[in-house]
Amino acid sequence: MLEVDRLSKHYQSGARQHQVFDQLSFAAERAEIVALLGASGSGKTTLLNLLSGIDTPDAGGVRLDGRAIHALGEPARTLLRRVEIGFVFQFFNLIPTLTVGENLALPLELCGHSADEAQERAAELLDQVGLSGMAARYPETLSGGEQQRTAVARALAHRPKLLLADEPTGNLDEATGDKLIALLTGLAREQGTTMVIVTHSRTVAAAADRILVLHRGRLSEQ
Repeated sequence: MLEVDRLSKHYQSGARQHQVFDQLSFAAERAEIVALLGASGSGKTTLLNLLSGIDTPDAGGVRLDGRAIHALGEPARTLLRRVEIGFVFQFFNLIPTLTVGENLALPLELCGHSADEAQERAAELLDQVGLSGMAARYPETLSGGEQQRTAVARALAHRPKLLLADEPTGNLDEATGDKLIALLTGLAREQGTTMVIVTHSRTVAAAADRILVLHRGRLSEQ
């Protein structure tokens, strides 16, 4: 489902060139969950940006279900993110002026679903994440764990092929984070969604099928 082939990326800082990756490669199957560990500044978020087409590599490529993301123009990459990729962030990133139900319905409506279809799917997901009856509430009235469960539901609403999670438990206490990661991985497997989780937590990483460690621009598997 996901193929990263000899990926290279660098940034220019004044007269100095910083090499983030050099010939980095890995692959993930459909419904496989891969945890990505690495020290701060090792390039984990940069890698997520390349996997999603937010950024483009200097060399090498990224393919999602056989489609070369790196070869697409910016409008096509934006459409691909909207339809085929889901995101879960550390700080929830819910839209505060929309209700919980509206936050979930929005990505579906952007993908062409009718308002009725979007509301039905939102209700189904809220039930799955344990938030039944909260569709009319606003994000600010929810606890941190409830907001992140809403974010998980939103990320999976359109049944993406790839889910990218950047420190999804980083803003939660340990007990809430453990429950959240069990929910996230369970729903991803149920939907057949491939997932890459960036984390500092060994506990979170242990929930994945494989653990990759990013160090000095190269990956090793644990």
